Amino acid sequence: MADREKIIRFYKGTEGEIYAVHLLDNAEAVKKTQKFRTSDFLDPYGQEIAETIAANYPDIRVEFNGGYDGAERQCAIFIHSDFPGKINVDLKVIEAAWNDKFYHLSHRDVLGALLGLGIDRRHIGDLLITAGSAKIICTAQIGDFIINNLTQIGAAAVSCSSGSLMTIPAREERCKEISATVASLRIDSIAAAGYGASRNKMAADIESDKLKLNWQPVTSPSRTVKAGDIISMRGRGRLEVTAIKGKTKKGRTGILLKRYI
Repeated sequence: MADREKIIRFYKGTEGEIYAVHLLDNAEAVKKTQKFRTSDFLDPYGQEIAETIAANYPDIRVEFNGGYDGAERQCAIFIHSDFPGKINVDLKVIEAAWNDKFYHLSHRDVLGALLGLGIDRRHIGDLLITAGSAKIICTAQIGDFIINNLTQIGAAAVSCSSGSLMTIPAREERCKEISATVASLRIDSIAAAGYGASRNKMAADIESDKLKLNWQPVTSPSRTVKAGDIISMRGRGRLEVTAIKGKTKKGRTGILLKRYI
């Protein structure tokens, strides 16, 4: 049996505490009903917590669904081992369109407009932005609300309609390996090497809350990074610290990174 209080204490005071409470409630409901329960959309950090919680319940497994293969934000589905029925995750995709001759809208613009309508971020999955349009993956319960109320993003007039999840291609990630040496294993040094920027620029971005380490906010440029850690920055992809090598003759540390774009 899972030790609920122990799990909550582990995440207490962190961004993960809210995730843990919500996901533990789902797991407990599945344990009682012996059926399944679907969470709200989770970022990768929340998904890791869902996996941790499922591992503490012998009769429960967890699957993930974000509406298409390779989605970053996904719902966790806790499923009891005795449940024989069909698993249904009720997601929709809303297609928003605007005149791209006059307006060039970003992920931030679209998300800001949705949140401005009072929609909880937990009900919104990935936003797939192209020139003049966006695919908004969401829970089915808010699909019609978005269609009826998302009529403007900034100064751009927007029209929305219901789309098909089946038309969204699997996400293809490009990856390149980066071999570098750094003065230290501080996150500003590692991020500077991976993103091709100066340490001062990375330190400023960290102080502006633009970087995350293992999907959690980073507040200090001096935070130490270790092998296996993930650094992410919206709009610039994520970095995986693949290996930390030995010291060079000049006292610098060799690192191997993978940058996913």
